[in-house]
Amino acid sequence: MASPTFWEDNRRAQELLRERTELNRSVTRLKELARTAEDLAVMLELAAEAGDDSLDAEIAAGAARLKRDLDGFELKVMLSGPHDVKAAILSIHPGAGGTESQDWAQMLLRMYLRWCERAGFTAEVVDLLPGDEAGIKSATVEVTGEYAYGFLRGETGVHRLVRISPFDASRRRQTSFASVALVPEVDDVEVSVREDELRVDVFRSSGPGGQGVNTADSAVRITHLPSGMVVQCQNERSQLRNRDTALRILKARLYEIAERKQREELAELTGQKKGIAFGSQIRSYTFHPYQLVKDHRTGLEIGNVEAVMDGDLDALIKAYLLWARGRETA
Repeated sequence: MASPTFWEDNRRAQELLRERTELNRSVTRLKELARTAEDLAVMLELAAEAGDDSLDAEIAAGAARLKRDLDGFELKVMLSGPHDVKAAILSIHPGAGGTESQDWAQMLLRMYLRWCERAGFTAEVVDLLPGDEAGIKSATVEVTGEYAYGFLRGETGVHRLVRISPFDASRRRQTSFASVALVPEVDDVEVSVREDELRVDVFRSSGPGGQGVNTADSAVRITHLPSGMVVQCQNERSQLRNRDTALRILKARLYEIAERKQREELAELTGQKKGIAFGSQIRSYTFHPYQLVKDHRTGLEIGNVEAVMDGDLDALIKAYLLWARGRETA
């Protein structure tokens, strides 16, 4: 940073400043945890020398807090990807199967919204298309907060549900699929989209709403003509705000496509096999004849399905990050 040429490349300078801030934050946090551990060790030693067991409960509670803090710190240390610190755009689409899959997609949407609430992230549903009878046909959620993309990136893929269908009068067991896609929210400088490449349509918001919500053409649909990609947003009453949100999501998805293409070309040049990404089954949620959530990548199994569906995803997320780090270092 002291170099006279540091600010000649403004984008690179901003990246280095962000990296320095993150490293400084990690080092500071590590020192705090080390001091806490030392304080607990001294307290334990003094209590042992004095034969005083009145501090046992306080020491045990402090050790439990330290373990939770260390687990959280370990997760953040593993989030070292170039986009991990960024906000995330999460999309859910049901697979074939009509109402069954649409209902499963809505269950996944609720699961992620509950996880965001528990984890302290802000989740805003920017586009939601309700199903014909139940569930949803698609949903797009903007998740903001530090490391939102890093925590959620392992959720990309196909999620499989096995249960007794609530829509089948014969109470038969059904298998449903829904796909989840995650892209990081990118800065404007990273993606350049020309206005003449866009077709912007406005329409009236669909679905339930309060007075005035559905009486104006405030919803926005943006079509990127070169790629055919379509993004829409209808959660705000302001057409301008909906347009800004839709354009931000479009840029994030275009950036992800460009980055994926670059990775595939590199793998082809180096003779590497393409990994299975979006479209592969990553996790199964079994409600019947037994209860089990199994991640097929990490092998982690959780018997409390209700807790997972209520947003308790921390164990699955941590297991994925450990698994992904192992693959990177292998």
